[in-house]
Amino acid sequence: MKTRHLLMAGLCAALPVALPTLSFAKADTAGKTTMSQETTAPTLDFTRVFASPALNGPSPRQVRISPDGRYLTLLRNRDDDRERYDLWGYDRRNGKWRMLVDSLSLGTGRELSEAEKMQRERQRIGDLKGIVDYAWNEDSASLMVPLDGDLYLAGLDGKVTRLTNDAGDELNPALSPAGTYVSYVRDGRLMVGRTGKGQQAITPEEASDTVHWGEAEFVAQEEMDRMTGYWWAPGEAHIAVERYDEAPVGVVQRAAIGAEGTKIYAQRYPAAGTPNVEVALYVMKPDGSARVKVDLGSDPDIYLARVNWARDGKTLYVQRENRVQDRLDMLAVDPETGASTVLFTETAAKGSWINLTNNYRFLKDGSLVWWSERSGFGHLYRFAKGKWAPLTHGNWEVSSLVGVDEKAGRVIFTGTKDDVLAPQVYSVDLAHPGEPKRLTEMGWANGAVASKDASTLVVSRSSTDQPPQSYIADGTGKRLAWVEENRLDASHPYAPYMASHRETTFGTVKAEDGSDLHWMMITPKLEPGKKYPVFFEHYGGPHVQTVSKAWLGALPQAIVDKGFIYFRIDNRGSAHRGVDFEKQIHEAMGTVEVADQKAGALYLKSLAYVDPGKIVTYGWSYGGYMTLKMLEADQGLYAAGISGAPVTKWELYDSHYTERYMGDPRQVPEAYKASDALENAPKIADPLLLIHGMADDNVVFENSTALAAKLQNEAKPFEMMFYPGHTHAVKGPKISVHVWDTIFAFLARHGITGVK
Repeated sequence: MKTRHLLMAGLCAALPVALPTLSFAKADTAGKTTMSQETTAPTLDFTRVFASPALNGPSPRQVRISPDGRYLTLLRNRDDDRERYDLWGYDRRNGKWRMLVDSLSLGTGRELSEAEKMQRERQRIGDLKGIVDYAWNEDSASLMVPLDGDLYLAGLDGKVTRLTNDAGDELNPALSPAGTYVSYVRDGRLMVGRTGKGQQAITPEEASDTVHWGEAEFVAQEEMDRMTGYWWAPGEAHIAVERYDEAPVGVVQRAAIGAEGTKIYAQRYPAAGTPNVEVALYVMKPDGSARVKVDLGSDPDIYLARVNWARDGKTLYVQRENRVQDRLDMLAVDPETGASTVLFTETAAKGSWINLTNNYRFLKDGSLVWWSERSGFGHLYRFAKGKWAPLTHGNWEVSSLVGVDEKAGRVIFTGTKDDVLAPQVYSVDLAHPGEPKRLTEMGWANGAVASKDASTLVVSRSSTDQPPQSYIADGTGKRLAWVEENRLDASHPYAPYMASHRETTFGTVKAEDGSDLHWMMITPKLEPGKKYPVFFEHYGGPHVQTVSKAWLGALPQAIVDKGFIYFRIDNRGSAHRGVDFEKQIHEAMGTVEVADQKAGALYLKSLAYVDPGKIVTYGWSYGGYMTLKMLEADQGLYAAGISGAPVTKWELYDSHYTERYMGDPRQVPEAYKASDALENAPKIADPLLLIHGMADDNVVFENSTALAAKLQNEAKPFEMMFYPGHTHAVKGPKISVHVWDTIFAFLARHGITGVK
C-alpha cells in the first residue's frame, strides 16, 4: 500500500555547451506561465483527461548523466501514447537531442512474465510500456536497456546488441559497477556473466521451488521500498545475495479473473499474524565461489531492510529490523567471513514504529549521514567514530536526503522548514551545521536528485497552476539550464482548458486534540445564491500526504468543470507532521482518521455556498477502507460514498504494513476487530459504490467479495463495478474513463449532479 529522478552521475563543468530545454517556449524570470487566456474554453471531460498527449505535458523519467559527463539521458513519453517511453540522449558537445532507443522499433511486443508484471505493479509502473529502466556502461559508450522481457546493449553509435533472446525472466537486471558483468534473476537463481558473453547461474539449484536467490520478497517490494535482492561491491570482487524461502508463508489461491477466463495463482501471501519468509544473506565472488553466510543474529523472524557496501568495498552494511518494527540495527559485516557486529541501533518512540528510509549516505571517511525520527521529527545526523551530531533540527521534517558534496562540505536535502505543503531544497554545512540555506523558490513544491558527487542538481518543481518542470542547477541552487520547461504556452496540451482552470485555496481546521488539519479546495466560479455539491477525496493512511501545493493534474479540474467543489483534508496519522501526529493510529486504524475527515465535512457544511446534503466521499486502497469506515461511523453525514479496492479486514493484508501500525493480530485481536470494516458494514445507510480490480494481488479481491457477501446477506443495497484482469491500479486510457464515468453516473442516479 506504499505510495512512489534517479541519481545522476557528475556533470563535467569543463564542457561548454549549455543544455537546452525540450520545450521551445521561453519562461519569464520566475519560470512561471505568461500566456493570454481565452474567455471561453471547452469542457474538460474524462475522455480528454486520460487521452494522449498527456495534459501534464512531457513527463521525463530517470534523468541521468553518462559516467564521462558528456551525455544527458532520460526516458520520455510519446505525444501519441502517454504510457510509452523511449530512451533519449543529449550530446552536450554538439547540443543535439536524439532518440537512442525506439521502444516500438526495437521491442518484440511479447507478453511479460507474471513475475515481472507483479514486480512492475509493486513499483507502480504496471501501466507503462516501452522502456521503463536503463543503465549506463562504465565506458560511456553504451547502455543496458531492458525491453519486453529481454536485455539489449545500445551503443551511442546507433548499434544495438541483443544480450538475451528467450522466454525466461530477466528480473532486476544490472551492470556491475565497472560494466564488466551483466546480472539478473531467472527462475529463482542469480545469473551472472561477462557483458555480451552470456550468463550462468552462480547460486545453487534448490530442491524446492519456494527458494529464491537474488530476489526481493513480496513485502520488501510492496512495503519496504526494496526491489532487489543482490548488491555488487565496488571493485566487483563480491556480490551480496539474499536467499529467502517462502515455504512457511501461507498460500492464497488468488484468482486473476479476466474477461475470457480465470487464472488461479497459488500465491504465497504473508498475511498479518502469519509466518514470513525465512531470509538469509550471503557474500560470494562473481562466479559464485567463496560463498559465506552473513551472521544476521539469533532471531530468524526479522526483516532484511537495507544492504549497502562501504565505499572501499571492505565492509558490508546491513539494516536488520525486528518483526515488531520498533528496533532497527545497523550491522557491519566482514565480507570475507560473514561475521557481523552492531554498529548502532534505532528504537521507536513508545506506541510508534520505525519508518524505513533511503535517506542516508556512507562517506569517504567512513562516517555516515543518517535520517532519524529520534527527536520526534525526521532529521539528519552525522555518525562518526561512534558519536552522533545533528545536522538539522526543529519542528519540521527532512523529507529526502538529496546528496552530500564532500568536496564542498555541503549536505543537500528537501524539507518542510518553510512550508509543510510545499517542500523546498536546502543545504547545510557538513562540518559546521547551522541554519539551512534554501536553494529553491517559494511558491513551488520542489524535489531534487543529485549527481554522484552532489555538485550538480536536477530540481523538479510544480505549483497548483503549473505542471511539473525540471532544470539543472549547481550545488548552490543556481539554475543552469532547463531539462523540461513545460511552459503553459499556446502549444501546450492543457492550453485549451486554461480559461476554465480554477485556483486552489488552502486552510486549516482543528482536530479534537487541537492539531491543525490542512485542507485544500477547488471551486467552480461561484454564483450568488447557488449551493454546490462537494466531491470529497481522501486517503487517510499513514506515511502519505495528500494536501500539497504541487500540481494535481487535470482530473480535479475536470470534476470542478462538472459543477462540483473538489476537497481534500489530511487527518492525524498522515505524513510530514512528526511522530506524535502520525502515531495516533497505532493499534487504532479507522478512528482518528474518520474523526478528522468528519471535521472536514462539518467545515464544508458550514459554508454558505456548499449544498450540505450533497457531500460525496471517495477513496482508493486505504482511502477505500476509509470510505467504508466513514459511512459506518456517521450515517447521513455524506450523501454517498465510493470505495475503491478497499481493505475490509486487516487480517487479510500483508504482515509488514499491517503489523507496523496495528501490531500482531495474535496479540491484539481486539484492535483488529475494532479496525476492520466488515463487522459494522450493515450500518451503512447511505448509497455505496464498490470498485475493485479482479486480479488484485495487493489488496486481494477477497476483501471486496467478503464485503459484498456481508451486505447482501444483510439485505443492504449497494452498487458495485468490478474490473476483469485489472490489478490494484485500475487504470488506462479507456478503463480510467469508464471508472470515472461509472462514479458520476452512480452519483446522478442518487440525485447528486453538478451546478452549472
